[in-house]
This record gives sequence, C-alpha cells and structure tokens, in this order.
Amino acid sequence: MNTQTIEANLVEFLEQRTKSPVGTDVDLFAAGLVSSLFALELVTHLESTFGVEVSSDELKLDNFRTVDAMTALVTRLRGGGDA
Repeated sequence: MNTQTIEANLVEFLEQRTKSPVGTDVDLFAAGLVSSLFALELVTHLESTFGVEVSSDELKLDNFRTVDAMTALVTRLRGGGDA
C-alpha cells in the first residue's frame, strides 16, 4: 500500500465522519474537525485499516494533526517503504 492510497483512505474516512472537506495539510484539531475523543477513533481506524499497532510512544498530537502526519506515521509503522 503506497502513501497515496493511505492518504486517500484517510481523507475519505475523515470527510465521511466530519461531513467537511479535508485537505492533507489542514490542522484537524485547530480547524475543530477532530476532538480528543475522535482522535481515539482515528487510532483505531489506523490500526484496523492499515494493520499497524500505534504504541503509546506514538500517541502524540503531532502524529494525528494532519492527514500528511498520519500518512507518515502509518508508513513509518509499516516499515517505511512505499510498498
């Protein structure tokens, strides 16, 4: 799964849940699209959809602030490649 596929999945998920358009570089928290409670749902989505485990060390706001940041997190957790 490449970064474009991960990014597209995240944008689709967020737009469905927030009922708002989401750019890949939009700060989801500053824009009021994501709350701390919804962030937990994001963690669950990343883990179940992309087969990764988000450790407590990775539970940093900056890893979930934007679609770009979450895409980078998933890529890193999957081993870093565009495979």
